[in-house]
Amino acid sequence: MTARRRSGPRTSRSDGRPLRRQGEATRAKLLDAALPTLQEKGVHATRIDDVVRVAGVSHGTFYLYFANKQELLRALAERCADDAADVAAVLPPISSDAPGRDVLRGWLAAYLTYYRRNGVVIRAWSENQFNDRSLARMGTMAFRRMAATVHTSMTASAPPGQGTGRTLELRATALLSLIERFAYTVTSRDLGWTDDQVLDTLAALVHRGWFGGTTT
Repeated sequence: MTARRRSGPRTSRSDGRPLRRQGEATRAKLLDAALPTLQEKGVHATRIDDVVRVAGVSHGTFYLYFANKQELLRALAERCADDAADVAAVLPPISSDAPGRDVLRGWLAAYLTYYRRNGVVIRAWSENQFNDRSLARMGTMAFRRMAATVHTSMTASAPPGQGTGRTLELRATALLSLIERFAYTVTSRDLGWTDDQVLDTLAALVHRGWFGGTTT
């Protein structure tokens, strides 16, 4: 699979002037401030007023870094896609023994961290909340890239009888969809379980069901 070229942090302001370190920090602060508002109100109802209030900055500061709300959403989508590429890149083949389960658990922990940071954007993609087709395509490509990585891992470690080609592609898509929904469930509400409990259980189920795990 060809490695994705990361968009990386933006190096210029909305007026084209280069960003310095403080400017990069302010821009990141605005991106982070948008997340709880998007979580509460959704993509369409979120306003720039909401973002600057959470960030504790002025409207003038916002417009130094983003021309409008759409540009802010694009920056969030690009950051999410970059994070997805990073998570996809660290999944190796998973063996069916206990060490393989431990490797899988580590990758699931990385995915959970990714989802906690980007869950609002991921849900906007899955629920078709972006009117911009290019943003929607970005979400589709991010999902396909990660599913392709899962498929590659399955192909390299598939036990006899689990199939090849399109069958494994479907299994990989089903697995990634399950993990994504599971991550939403455990990060969107307090169900009383620790991350260790969640990861131990998910790793055991996925290892047995998708990688032929033979350990308990």
